Amino acid sequence: MNNSLKRISALGIGLGIGLTAATNAWSQSALEDVMKARGLSQKDLLAAAKTYTPTGGRDEYLAFSSGGQSGQVIVYGIPSMRILKYIAVFTPEPWQGYGFDDESKAVLAQGRIQGKDINYGDTHHPAFSETNGEYNGRYLFINDKANPRMAVIDLHDFETKQIVVNPFMKSEHGGAFVTPNTEYVMEASQYAAPFEDEFVPLEEFNDKYRGAVTYWKFDDKKGRLDPSQSFTFELPPYSQDLSDAGKGPSMGWGFTNSFCSERYVGGIERGRPPFEAGCSQKDTDFLHVTNWKKAAELVAAGKVKKSKGAYMIPMEQAVKEGLLYLIPEPKSPHGVDVSPDGTHIIVSGKLDSHAWVYSWEKIQKAIKEKKFEGKDPYGIPIIAMKDALHTQVQVGLGPLHTQYDAKECVVYTSIYVDSMVTKWDYCEGKVLDQLHIHYNIGHLVAMEGDSVSPDGKYLVSLNKLAIDRFNPVGPLHPQNHQLIDISGDKMQLLYDMPLPLGEPHYVVAIKADKLKPAVRYKSGWDSRSDKKSPYKTRAGREKVVRGDDGIVHVYGTVIRSHITPEIIEVEEGETVSIHLTNLERAQDETHGFALYGQNVNLSIEPGKTVSATFKADKAGVYPYYCTEFCSALHLEMQGYLLVKPKGYVATTTEIQEGTKYTQADYEKQVKTNIDTQAVIDSVVGFITSHNYKDFPEVVALVEDATDQLGFAEEAKKKSEGFAAKGDYQNATLWAGQWWQYQVKTADLGLRAKTFLEEHGAKKVK
Repeated sequence: MNNSLKRISALGIGLGIGLTAATNAWSQSALEDVMKARGLSQKDLLAAAKTYTPTGGRDEYLAFSSGGQSGQVIVYGIPSMRILKYIAVFTPEPWQGYGFDDESKAVLAQGRIQGKDINYGDTHHPAFSETNGEYNGRYLFINDKANPRMAVIDLHDFETKQIVVNPFMKSEHGGAFVTPNTEYVMEASQYAAPFEDEFVPLEEFNDKYRGAVTYWKFDDKKGRLDPSQSFTFELPPYSQDLSDAGKGPSMGWGFTNSFCSERYVGGIERGRPPFEAGCSQKDTDFLHVTNWKKAAELVAAGKVKKSKGAYMIPMEQAVKEGLLYLIPEPKSPHGVDVSPDGTHIIVSGKLDSHAWVYSWEKIQKAIKEKKFEGKDPYGIPIIAMKDALHTQVQVGLGPLHTQYDAKECVVYTSIYVDSMVTKWDYCEGKVLDQLHIHYNIGHLVAMEGDSVSPDGKYLVSLNKLAIDRFNPVGPLHPQNHQLIDISGDKMQLLYDMPLPLGEPHYVVAIKADKLKPAVRYKSGWDSRSDKKSPYKTRAGREKVVRGDDGIVHVYGTVIRSHITPEIIEVEEGETVSIHLTNLERAQDETHGFALYGQNVNLSIEPGKTVSATFKADKAGVYPYYCTEFCSALHLEMQGYLLVKPKGYVATTTEIQEGTKYTQADYEKQVKTNIDTQAVIDSVVGFITSHNYKDFPEVVALVEDATDQLGFAEEAKKKSEGFAAKGDYQNATLWAGQWWQYQVKTADLGLRAKTFLEEHGAKKVK
């Protein structure tokens, strides 16, 4: 017996080894075939393995990219480089209903300039909210260069909640940059302009055109910027550029680049050399150093006056109070980046080949000792370069933006002209590695690279030109974001990702586990104002009300697979306001609402209430439907807005049925319903026999399924009531509706059962 077992065991082991060897050989052969067919190298396979995220897998980091001229923010995963979402900010976006429902229209309306709707933006520099210099995953701020505005995105639901307009600027570039505890969000102007909203001739450029940097106060409890507590520094008419906030020892100070400190005014059509000639003559421009902490104290003490309804600190006051200083910086810079420990500031100039490293200790010493080499034409003290500089490092032609690694003193700088990334040590002042990219890199981002504790690991190169990297799609090419592995001593290019939505300028990346987004709203929620909507509607409470305001208010609901009401009747010339609440509690059960001819397109996520108001100015028939494929009967989720002519009198009183149903039809449907209920009961038995309450996703599905069963019971009673009267037409139709609710219940139950099976649910007594 024992010998037999040994023989069987040996045979099994031998067979196992043989099968394993055969499998390995087959795998190797298949892999080699794929490599040969696709022309892949071992290096390609390694890069693919580093970025591949298996089906159902999650990324370690999420990147939030500006959307450039799209006016949006783009969210993608790292290392997979999969695009996850476009967040609508300054531009209407139909899929999210942004700019189409009343609630988001109100947000966009906050961004009006001089009474005009501005329905586009040029988003440039996103920034996360921070706590002690660490990204806290709560909010994202994004600027609009074209129309100086700042927006707040709540990362609880990835929606834009607020837009504020800068009262002084006519263009900007240096936003958004956040102080270490999100006390303020920095925004710097770009092209000098008069603060007044009136004509000022260019001949008065030096005297009446100005630059500025605004510190927007952020109310963390409300999650909103507070213009009433914000303040702006008046600056010379240089072209201010990017900014950064100090950390650690430099906490309380802000740093802002500038170019065109020549204050040159072009005019090719007037026979003058162009701006680019006059704005690049000097060897250096000016780094602005602002003491925002002391400025905030002056504002709180009532020592700063208001202009145009906002606090404005004139240059004269800023100099007198020791709030503003200038330091020479490399010509035409694009980026000022404070080290994680706050001791150094790195600036690079597009028309230089060096990165300049400033010492905060030296800057502070010069300020304390009032050691200045002179003043600019506006009386601002200038700290000599030699009294502020730590070192200069030759990094390549056209250095722009710098990001910090997890390794101490190690940074990465984008090199525009040479199309490469330079890795270097700013403490010792030496280059460590260089990697060519494709092509003409602008910004770059390392994981949590703007925080006090960067993660390193990956770097994304934001390239201005794609040229030959992707399939041709016409003269307008996508942007190219290239993923780079920076975990070792040498950088390795891993992946090219095309971005076909605007020209992204900057990206910030955060650990995915710091984000805690909701998967549903509280029932009847106005997501834009973060409170219960006054138009919240519960099942069975749907109604049409002609209000005292002269508006026909439609209080409706949506749920698989019908919109209630399904028929809305109004009179020509009436203003209609449709309010819809999504009754679903299951995750990802979003409904849409599109109405013919009225420019109405809504997105209604679970629990959300949204509204659309319009004037029904032409008599006619206007179909509406759900735009999200939500169930097997999605196409039946429809309705009609009937706009009757004034004075219309109906001539037909009943709808003629297209199909007649009999008692046999009714009994057949009831049998189907009974069989379906048996399936539901078995699924319920499985769920309740396991620890389903330990899984919030399943609890939500069970809640939704319970609601559906409640609706099924109501339909069942109606069906039985009509059957008792011998009205088998309505009895059969309501029995069919009873079954529809059962199908939705079963769908939800089976999803819950599958989730429990896949996530290791345990049996309970």
